[in-house]
Amino acid sequence: MIKSMTGFGRSELSDEKRKITFEMKSVNHRYLDVNIKMPKKMNFFEAAIRNELKNYIQRGKVDIFINFEDFSENNVSVRYNRDIAEEYLKYLNQMAEDFGLENDIRVSSLSRYPEVFTMEDQSPDEEEIWKLLKKAIDTASEEFVETRKNEGGNLKNDLLVKLEEMLGHVAFIEERSPRIIDEYKQKLKEKVEEMLQGVQMDENRLITEVTIFADKVCVDEELVRLRSHIEATRKILTEGGSVGRKLDFIAQEMNREANTILSKTTDLESSERAIELKTEIEKVREQIQNIE
Repeated sequence: MIKSMTGFGRSELSDEKRKITFEMKSVNHRYLDVNIKMPKKMNFFEAAIRNELKNYIQRGKVDIFINFEDFSENNVSVRYNRDIAEEYLKYLNQMAEDFGLENDIRVSSLSRYPEVFTMEDQSPDEEEIWKLLKKAIDTASEEFVETRKNEGGNLKNDLLVKLEEMLGHVAFIEERSPRIIDEYKQKLKEKVEEMLQGVQMDENRLITEVTIFADKVCVDEELVRLRSHIEATRKILTEGGSVGRKLDFIAQEMNREANTILSKTTDLESSERAIELKTEIEKVREQIQNIE
């Protein structure tokens, strides 16, 4: 199955204590680039999130948005700092002794001194949170992959049509190439006869000139390689998988062969077909950039 690098997935899961919303979207990229935006209290899970996503994504620039809501009422506790209270009381007693004052300190007064009582967040149940978060990741990722597959199927069909058109251009140039040599030979012979005006023509010389010309304009090797690249691309598309990089390399090779064919041909019809061939290859390369 061919997958596009453009995708979207979203999930929202909750239990009696918390709710997690996980949203992801992606665009084209040469490698896998994951950007995660989430509450600070979730930073502990970042490495685990990235590892989980690797089960679903190989390439693309992926933006992740995580929202976390905690419904727990008893997630804050009061802490009594005895050592700090003892320090305050010691110095208050010392002050009373130093200045001859009555020490009227009461518990209610001492409790209001800084840091005697502090509010602390209770440690969250990380295992419980991860269980819900992982389920949210998997649910969103499955939807995300499905959207990529759907678009990938459309890309595959479009590419197969373009490859068929390219094969048509290749077949035309293959068929036209021998006729170019014959036409050149005939034109050269007529021109020489016109110049010689009845004098005996050197057939060997004519054959040599035609051979030299044929060698210069011969594109047989390029056509064979180009046809092979087209067939290889078609096979890879049929087999599927994460093949974007491989297809991109083949498309570059196809473009190189088409450039050589265009530079060698001297025939107008073949040149026009070679230009159309290059145009189709560029379209294919653009589409391949969207494949994972």
